[in-house]
Amino acid sequence: VDQKQTDVLGEVMIALEEARAQGLKESTQSWAIQRALVNHLAEHWDEADHGLWEIRGPLRHFTHSRVMVWAAFDRAVRAVELHGYEGEVDRWKDLRERVRADVLDRGWNEEKRTFTQHYETDEVDASLLQIPMVGFLPPDDPRVLGTIAAVEHDLMRDGFLLRYRTESGVDGLAGDEHPFLACSWWLVSAYALSGQLDKGHALMGRLVGLLNDVGLIAEEYDVQGQRQAGNFPQAFSHLTLIGAAYSLRDADALATTSEGAQS
Repeated sequence: VDQKQTDVLGEVMIALEEARAQGLKESTQSWAIQRALVNHLAEHWDEADHGLWEIRGPLRHFTHSRVMVWAAFDRAVRAVELHGYEGEVDRWKDLRERVRADVLDRGWNEEKRTFTQHYETDEVDASLLQIPMVGFLPPDDPRVLGTIAAVEHDLMRDGFLLRYRTESGVDGLAGDEHPFLACSWWLVSAYALSGQLDKGHALMGRLVGLLNDVGLIAEEYDVQGQRQAGNFPQAFSHLTLIGAAYSLRDADALATTSEGAQS
């Protein structure tokens, strides 16, 4: 209960910006709350946290958390510049650039050609696949492609993706875990965004094949036991399934349009 997860506000601001872009009306109270939360983040953005996965142990600067801090400031800036809301936009823009520079400097491992789980390791984490999904870098950026490749290499097990390598000891827990299904659907989206459509469709087919007879899916999948595992049903898995389906649809449509233009 005392753990700190700095990424959460980024998720909230992304969702609310999507809602604004789709025409959902913002109430005065709603924007006031968002502005207060973003300004609170502005005072604490550079503090370490426990990350998306609620990692036990010391506070760290998790790269995914830092990217989501960037996203929170970015969506707050968009609310002002695109939708006309009032806010400390100059301050937010300055912080957005400071966070971006911090991530690119401390979260990137030049030797391994990948972003890392946190600033003090060379390990990767499936949450890094969200870097292009939230717009931090374009999907064809070599650093994004390098990260996708590193995540594939280090975290793929029997055709599905782990959250991170538990043997690194980062979470302070003994034992192993099964592939975490939301991560595999993130990989589908990353494939789609980066133009690796064959890989995206193949992985999507394997994942959809795991759904039970009423279309529900768990948190993890035990490949050896051929059974669903962990929390069931898991909203996170279903949410990322939907996101992956949209990503593939959009990428397919873009590829078809490009082929038509060339012909």
